[in-house]
Amino acid sequence: MDAPFWKTKTLEAMSPAEWESLCDGCGKCCLSKLEDADTGEIYWTSVACRLFDAGTCRCSDYSDRLARVPDCVGLTPENVRTIAWLPSTCAYRLVAEGHDLYWWHRLVSGSPETVHEAGMSVRGRVRASESDLGEPEDYFDYMLDSEP
Repeated sequence: MDAPFWKTKTLEAMSPAEWESLCDGCGKCCLSKLEDADTGEIYWTSVACRLFDAGTCRCSDYSDRLARVPDCVGLTPENVRTIAWLPSTCAYRLVAEGHDLYWWHRLVSGSPETVHEAGMSVRGRVRASESDLGEPEDYFDYMLDSEP
């Protein structure tokens, strides 16, 4: 039996379909994060992007997200190696660092639901949408104690 593509290919060598399939559907990257300007420390919030569908943990307009949300970051093989706020469980980060995917990742389990069943997604944890908030200070009311 052949090894799965994420164990044999670099991120750069993956096809577009393989690249997209690495997303585990956790929704963590779609949460707003605050960065301490002095220390660079990242603070997670329970505020989701205005395009985030909290029920499905997916972007409601994935194909146009970069045009519609100016601060949306499109992940690439180059930037996943440098983005400090990527979740420690993110498949892109794991593969870039030479680690295997977790058992709950859909490519391992065969089901897109295991990420939610394992409690690794933000399903049920989103408390606000950025479109509902006014001032940037409002985000402090939604800070989490740790990475979700």
